[in-house]
Amino acid sequence: MKTANGLADQEIFDAHLASQSASGAPEWWLDLKRESWRRFRKLPMPMRKDENWRFASLGGVKLDGYELGDSSPPEIADKEVLKRSENVRQRAGRLVFSNDRLMDSEAISEEWAKKGVIWLPLEQAVREHEDLLRKHFMAQPIKLGSEKFSELHGALCSAGSFLYVPKGVEVDLPLVAFHWTDRNNAALFPHTLLIADDMAKVTLVDFFSAHDRSSRNFICGVNDLYAGPGARVTYISAQDWGRDSLAFHLNSTQAFKDAFITSLNVNVGGRQARNESHSQVLGEGAHTQMQSLTVATGKQEFDQRTLQTHFKGRSVSDLLYKNALLDDARTIFSGLIKVEEDAQQTDAYQTNRNLLLSPTAESNSLPGLEILANDVKCSHGATSGQIDDEQLHYMRARGIPEPVAKQLLVFGFFEDILGKLENEEIAENLRTLIRSQF
Repeated sequence: MKTANGLADQEIFDAHLASQSASGAPEWWLDLKRESWRRFRKLPMPMRKDENWRFASLGGVKLDGYELGDSSPPEIADKEVLKRSENVRQRAGRLVFSNDRLMDSEAISEEWAKKGVIWLPLEQAVREHEDLLRKHFMAQPIKLGSEKFSELHGALCSAGSFLYVPKGVEVDLPLVAFHWTDRNNAALFPHTLLIADDMAKVTLVDFFSAHDRSSRNFICGVNDLYAGPGARVTYISAQDWGRDSLAFHLNSTQAFKDAFITSLNVNVGGRQARNESHSQVLGEGAHTQMQSLTVATGKQEFDQRTLQTHFKGRSVSDLLYKNALLDDARTIFSGLIKVEEDAQQTDAYQTNRNLLLSPTAESNSLPGLEILANDVKCSHGATSGQIDDEQLHYMRARGIPEPVAKQLLVFGFFEDILGKLENEEIAENLRTLIRSQF
C-alpha cells in the first residue's frame, strides 16, 4: 500500500478500504469512510489568508511522500515495543500500537467487565458496538481550521482505543494506550473514543512516541471525550513524535449537567505540531479544565487553537496553556471563549503563559471573547517573558550552574499543573518526558 504522489491519492484510499473490508469491517463503517473521503477531496488545503491559520507556517503542511503506517510490518520487535510501553505499571488495561497495528491488547479485569466497562481496540469495537460508535465517533464538527485533516482521519483511521464506562461505575486505575512509529514516512491516524455515562469516573492516558526521535512522519490523531451528567473524566495525552514530523491532534469534549472533564496535553515532539481543542459545555453545573504543557526547542513550531463554548449556564471552563521556548522555536496560541445567550452565570477563563529561554524564540498569542449573555464572569490573558533574573541569580549564588538553574525554573513553571495530578506515577512520567528535552 505505497504512495504514488501522497495521501490524497485515490489508490491509497481504495487499498485502505479493501483492507478494512477484508478484515471484517461492517458496511456502515466503510460508508462513513467513503463519505469522509469525498468531503476530504472537496476541501481545500489551508491558506495563509485563513484566520484559523494566522501565524502558522504553511510551507511544511503537505501530504506528499507518506505511506500508511499499517501497510508494512513494524521494524522493531514486539518484545521491545512492549518493554517500552511499561511506564505505567498500575493500570486497569493497556493497548499498544506500532505503525497503526495492534501489538498488544490487555483486557480490563473481570470485576470491571462484569460492571459493563468496555475497553477494546477501535477495529473490534466497530464490529461489536455499532450503536455507540455510530452515535459518538467523530460526531462533533471540527471548527478550528483542520476540517480537511479531520476528514482525512475519518477516511483512513483504523487504529485506536474505545472506552465505555456505564452509569455509576468508577474505574480507580487508569486505562493506557501507546502509539508508536518506528520508520520514516509512515502516516498514522490514531483515534480515541471515551464515553463516560452518568456518574461514571475514569482516567485515560495516551502516549504518542517515535522509536527514532529524528524520524519523519505524518500523524493525524483525533479524540472524542463524552462525559454524561455527573461524570468525572480525566484525559492525558503525552506527545513525543520524531523531530521531522508533521502532527495534528484534534480534541473534542462534551460535558453535560454537573460533569467534570480535565484534559491535559504534554507536547515535546514534531517539527510542526498543531493541537485543536473544542470544549462544549452542554449542561448546567458542568466544569471543564483544558491544560497544556509544551517544551519547544530547535526550530519546532507548536500551533494551539482552542474554543470553549458554553451552551448552558451556571457552568465553568478554565483553560491554562503553558509553553517553554528555547533556541529558535515558535508557538502560536489562538483561543476563543464563546458564551451563548442561554448560558447565564457562566464562569470562563483562558490563560496562555510563555516562558522565553532564548532571545530568538517567538510566541504569538491571540485570546478572545464572544459573549452573548449578560450575567457572566469571563476573562482571558496572555503573557510572554524571560526567566526572572533575581530567581536565576539566587540559584547561581548557591552554586547551581546556569543551565541547570534554568531547567529547574522551567520545571517549577510547569509544576503547578503536574503537581495537581491525582496519579503520581503518571505525573512522574510526564516530568521525565519534559526533562528529556534538556
